[in-house]
Amino acid sequence: MNVTKLSARRATRRSVVAAVAATALALTGCSSGEESATPEKPSGPVTVKVWAWYPEFQAVVDLFNKTHTDIKIEWTNAGTGQDQYTKLQTALKAGKGAPDVVQLELQEIPTFQLTKHLVDLGKYGANDVKGDYVDWAWKQVSSGDSVYAIPVDAGPMAMLYREDIFKEYGLTVPTTWDEYRQQAEKLKTAAGGKTFMTDFGANDGGFMTGLFWQAGAKPYAYDVAAPGNIGVNVNSAEAKKVIEYWEGMVNDGLVDTTAFHTTDFYNGLGGEKYATYLAAGWGPGYLQNVAAKSSGKWKAAPLPQWTAGANAQGDWGGSSFAVTDQAKYPDVAAKVAMEIFGPKNTDAWKIGIDKAFLFPTATPILESDTFLKKEYEFFGGQKVNEVFVPAYNAIGELAWSPFNSYNFNQLTTGLNQAIENKTSWTAALDTAQANITQYATQQGFKVQ
Repeated sequence: MNVTKLSARRATRRSVVAAVAATALALTGCSSGEESATPEKPSGPVTVKVWAWYPEFQAVVDLFNKTHTDIKIEWTNAGTGQDQYTKLQTALKAGKGAPDVVQLELQEIPTFQLTKHLVDLGKYGANDVKGDYVDWAWKQVSSGDSVYAIPVDAGPMAMLYREDIFKEYGLTVPTTWDEYRQQAEKLKTAAGGKTFMTDFGANDGGFMTGLFWQAGAKPYAYDVAAPGNIGVNVNSAEAKKVIEYWEGMVNDGLVDTTAFHTTDFYNGLGGEKYATYLAAGWGPGYLQNVAAKSSGKWKAAPLPQWTAGANAQGDWGGSSFAVTDQAKYPDVAAKVAMEIFGPKNTDAWKIGIDKAFLFPTATPILESDTFLKKEYEFFGGQKVNEVFVPAYNAIGELAWSPFNSYNFNQLTTGLNQAIENKTSWTAALDTAQANITQYATQQGFKVQ
């Protein structure tokens, strides 16, 4: 597995470029959103063009083409995350050049749906597989009976910890955030500043949103079925609770603030700089690649809770397959979106899990012994999915806005400046709230 490609995928997944939001909003109304009549199909296999950046995806495409005589996938890696989105927006605006099927991160679906260029897959049987996905994941891609994408992977959060460091300094595995701080204080005293409890990557909006999500924050109220209205509550009491907690941890020297997805961050994970890594479901594979020399030293445990005995969870990352309105045969493209990583496609998922480190959203795959009981040598043989799968099942609902890149930009820029200037983190959150509200209004939304 190419470490650089995997790292780039994860990093770009959380990139924050505001331009895409403005471009998307400018496109609103460029398409009626009505699918034209499907033309007569050719006598041979129908070619479906797919854009995606999933690791090891070529093997999945080859498998699909081998097992389907009526469809042939032509795959293009049009860039990772934001790079692909920019090309996609250009093609959609031009009315040509877009793929039939495209990989979209979950938080980006409202942006592209706003332009009316995503086909409603509910018209092509997508709701028939609704029962193969947990409620929160399905709601990320749908509104009522309308389905705008098929979920593929997700990122339920958990705590990965260095068992050797915990033993060396007599730490206990925390189950609450209060206990987490207590263990961090103990570690600082015992290690003399050599090891931090963790790293807080303020450059990653997805990471921070995952923590907000667990705390019950709902930054946005938005329904793709009513695109003119949006609720903005970035600086809610729940979000401020999270921010104040981590501000205290940073100010007291208990956690580091090295940017995620950098060489220094990777070196810290592989060395003895961090005792824990707050990770997503794709984290075990990610860690295995960027911190290979620490193999056998890590274990997985549930994410600490704000209230003892609670089971609140958050998600960090996730993506889907959508069909664009440039698909010549939308019914065939919908079949590709539903089947290429479908709930019954165990062979494709073997590649996705073993080679690409995807965390599947389809419950038949999640609940299979192959996935749930999979032992990870990097984690000393631990069945880490027994930690991540229950977390996935307990995640609550969260809505994204149609200009998420701008929102992430405001969040990460504000917090990084607060860290650098040693100013109030909650004030930075208030500023983000004001800027996002103003931006939404300028784009023609009615802010509730």
